[in-house]
Amino acid sequence: MTASAAVAIIAIALTAAVLDRRAKGEIGRQQIVLDTALENMSQGLCMFDAEGKIILFNERYAAMLRRSDMQLTGRLLLDILREEAAKGQWNGDAEQFFARLVEDAREGRTTTDVVRRFERSIRVVNQPMRGGGWVATFEDITEWLDAQAKISHMARHDALTNLANRVLFHEQLEQGLRRAAANDQLAVFCLDLDHFKDINDSLGHPIGDALLKQVGQRLKATVGEHDTVARLGGDEFAVVQIGRSEEAAARALARRIVEVISAPYEIADHQIVIGVSIGISLSPQDGSNPDELLKNADLALYRAKADGRGTYRFFETGMDARAQARRLLDMDMRAALQRDEFQPYYQPIRDVVSDRVVAFEALLRWNHPERGLISPINFIPLAEETGLIVQLGELVLHRACADAATWPDDIGVAVNLSPVQFKSPNLIASVTEALRNSGLAARRLELEITESVLLQNSEATLTTLHDLRAMGVRISLDDFGTGYSSLSYLRSFPFDKIKIDRSFVSELATREDSVAIIRAVTGLGRSLGIVTTAEGVENDAQLELLRREGCTQAQGYLFSQPRPACEVGMMLDRPRLRASA
Repeated sequence: MTASAAVAIIAIALTAAVLDRRAKGEIGRQQIVLDTALENMSQGLCMFDAEGKIILFNERYAAMLRRSDMQLTGRLLLDILREEAAKGQWNGDAEQFFARLVEDAREGRTTTDVVRRFERSIRVVNQPMRGGGWVATFEDITEWLDAQAKISHMARHDALTNLANRVLFHEQLEQGLRRAAANDQLAVFCLDLDHFKDINDSLGHPIGDALLKQVGQRLKATVGEHDTVARLGGDEFAVVQIGRSEEAAARALARRIVEVISAPYEIADHQIVIGVSIGISLSPQDGSNPDELLKNADLALYRAKADGRGTYRFFETGMDARAQARRLLDMDMRAALQRDEFQPYYQPIRDVVSDRVVAFEALLRWNHPERGLISPINFIPLAEETGLIVQLGELVLHRACADAATWPDDIGVAVNLSPVQFKSPNLIASVTEALRNSGLAARRLELEITESVLLQNSEATLTTLHDLRAMGVRISLDDFGTGYSSLSYLRSFPFDKIKIDRSFVSELATREDSVAIIRAVTGLGRSLGIVTTAEGVENDAQLELLRREGCTQAQGYLFSQPRPACEVGMMLDRPRLRASA
């Protein structure tokens, strides 16, 4: 029963009782109705006359306000309040509170208040009655307020880290901009964890979630007391730094964050090391509203990631233009894929001793209708970032196998796998399909991977490599010697080939240490039964040194630049097709 319904019943009952006092039986019936209504209410109820004396009340009222042991009927409310104040159970000015209630009732005003009594929140509605006095209903709303507070908190906080979410971050950024004094500077930081996806993929989402929690805790402990930390989603975080008038303060905080986040984590017996890239925008020079500042900080973040990750960059004029160019390039690439503008070019790999072609490496080229042939260095990084590299990689794999099937049976084809493509769950199926559709023998296909594929050295990675090897496909470790743990990778998986990076080959004739490295790698290859291929061979002096040091194969512009499939026959017939100047 609602409070208003109960009040109506009570009023009817009282009116009937007053008008028909001589009818004792009717009075008794009305009394029963009144008592039943009062005691079945979920709210407390108390009725006061025009002077503020209690006419009637129910037990819910007495229990809620802890007045069950008091004589209430006929007493002035003011006296009760004074008595409670003497016991320390009432705070405030009792006379002033009582006077306001009487005046509101006299003026016919309905009032609603929320009072705090005995650690409970009680909503009180005071409704004036005709002829003077008022009826007050009391409802305990403690749990309702707690639920509302939780709902409000959940709507503005990240469920995993309990940091501010995007909604609250935007609100606090707006408040910070309004409060910032004329000589103050507000800095917005956009943060992205480096290689977090590798952690999730290799160790699982529970470990990833635990890592995100610890990152949030470290960020909270690193920023200033009045700064705001938020998780915007995934592994993206943001910080607002308020009240610092110098760019140096933002720079110092960025350095601290990079250092703190990069320290090792211990989670479920795993030691995890990640990095963080940060983009920073400053108000007022980089924007005067939250959306503009966030956008510019995000542009600076992209620059930090492009510059090698694990660092920070401030927004600079021109970054937006570069971002627009990237978006246009991405759209152009997707359209080019539909228009079939991508195609593999082939560069010969020659046996050093016999001086004959033993394989071709498939290298992706973009034949743009307006810009001509576009080098992969201009579009592959963006394709990897956007995930388009998976489709491009499958295109090269299928076409390279189909082309190789038309070559002599002793000529193989090498296809590069990007780290993104290698992690695709469809990789094994894609290789199987490419071999089946082309009819190419698996032994003639060589898949080249880089050290980044093996960074986590996870069981899933090694399982995929062994599955490919079991199919008969050969596996090559590309850019050998440029990473941190290449030797340990040779222990974890029996590669068929290691490719010596061109940076060592280019200085063979001028640097003794390059010769020593080539000698060590070729000796290692002989000991392990692994073919060694030198990349970037451009002159006869380099080739002779490689032959002398025992390198197995050579590849580079000395023999030919990458050429389309229609010129493979010419590259097989002619040992040297030097690239034109």
